[in-house]
Amino acid sequence: MTLPQRDWCTRESRSTYRGPVHIVVLNWRDTANPEGGGSEVYVEQLARRWARDGHRVTLVCAAHTAGPSLEERDGIRIVRVGTKLTVYSRARRLLRRGTLGRVDVVIDTQNGIPFFARYATSIPTVMLVHHVHREQWPVVYDPVRARVGWFVESVAAPRALRGTAYVAVSEATKGELIAQGVSAEDITVIHNGTEALPDSGASRDSSPRILVLGRLVPHKRVEHVIAAAARLRSRHPGLTVAVVGDGWWAENLHQAARAHGVADIVEFTGHVSEDEKARQVDRAWVLALPSLKEGWGLVVMEAASRAVPAVAYADAGGVTESIADGATGVLVRGEEADFADALDALLADTARRQAMGAQARERSAQFSWDASAKRFEELLIAAVHANAEGQATSWSSRRRRKAHRP
Repeated sequence: MTLPQRDWCTRESRSTYRGPVHIVVLNWRDTANPEGGGSEVYVEQLARRWARDGHRVTLVCAAHTAGPSLEERDGIRIVRVGTKLTVYSRARRLLRRGTLGRVDVVIDTQNGIPFFARYATSIPTVMLVHHVHREQWPVVYDPVRARVGWFVESVAAPRALRGTAYVAVSEATKGELIAQGVSAEDITVIHNGTEALPDSGASRDSSPRILVLGRLVPHKRVEHVIAAAARLRSRHPGLTVAVVGDGWWAENLHQAARAHGVADIVEFTGHVSEDEKARQVDRAWVLALPSLKEGWGLVVMEAASRAVPAVAYADAGGVTESIADGATGVLVRGEEADFADALDALLADTARRQAMGAQARERSAQFSWDASAKRFEELLIAAVHANAEGQATSWSSRRRRKAHRP
């Protein structure tokens, strides 16, 4: 691939790195990808703000039919190469050959598997981890590939990347990284921000309505909500469930709705516009997020911005931070039946549900994408500045020496 060479860094910024720098983000997907999700939103929300502030930002991700191989969007140069499996080697090749132009710092996004970018370049590298995939490997892949994937994520990567700076999106993710051997000193927690959904003009439905929002993939466990609907429909006349989003698991969910006898009350919207998403949220009484694992739970805060409380599992990672248990939603400690009971209790108690919704809206305003982008930017600039001053041959190698110090 031949890319236009544009050097956005001034001579002054090269020596001091107090001005614009070139940030390369490696992520296996982008938000235009039909399989894109919350981790892609996180990356692009921050990247958009870095570009707005004058930095050059290049996002390297897998190719797909919904976007061209080279695109500029919201100030971000997007380079799409390879598949979801080959994008890792293709991205390293781009760095190694200098195809992306002068690069000052790389963000290596680890969605289960890292890009191992620091072995393709001597420039500073920062790891970004949304959540650890321990529970998801056996759900998505066969036993052999699941074991290999988990070994790479939990053993090979922490050892190979020892001493590298990490960013985790929640304290829960930080704790799991520490359990894998990543030093706590190397991990900075930078939460997701919240972009409040616009007022759609829609009102809460007069009858109970449960909302599921996000990609339709196995580890989201939307089946738990469908099963709950079958149990609760007789207790809550007029009950409906809106499943907003799409994914390769969608047909399985349609089959589950038919099998549970609730196909008439479960609405599958597929992908929707932002305006329609806001309308669906405004109509909902409660958000159901039965996911096996979330780094944060971006949809929790989207719903919260419109005063919709959430129900999720207490052992599902970052949702323990995006949901304030008992205040802005409910964290379920138990099984599928307990999840249904939590939904039942919220649907039945209007005063409690509305109080939680009000607190959820208030809390969502405390998380700003601008603040998250600024904090991450400071970490990146510190890495670049340390490298430029010759404190080490690279940010990563300086940390490696520290990590191996007896």
